[in-house]
Amino acid sequence: MSDPAILDRVFQVILSRKGADTANSHVARLFAKGRAKIAQKVGEEGVEAALAGLAGSETELVGEAADLIFHLFILLAERGLTPADVWAELEAREGLSGVAEKASRPKG
Repeated sequence: MSDPAILDRVFQVILSRKGADTANSHVARLFAKGRAKIAQKVGEEGVEAALAGLAGSETELVGEAADLIFHLFILLAERGLTPADVWAELEAREGLSGVAEKASRPKG
């Protein structure tokens, strides 16, 4: 199994790109373009991952899943959140059925 700490290292690299030279960094360019562009990119990557899951090879799905996680991390960073915030939410949901968890969410 690969090292799960890679997620933390990737997130730290993303944070280091905030305010970096946009000529040399895809992440810096996304940060410079703002939240809407970052969210759009997450949506695009989500669709690509879904399509790869439906009709692509395993290699394509893995690559698209990596792209989705990477761009989701950029969106989290832009919002001042971290993967640890997501892990905490997953831990809070652990052991709940999907139906029970969804019913427990605030109505809004």
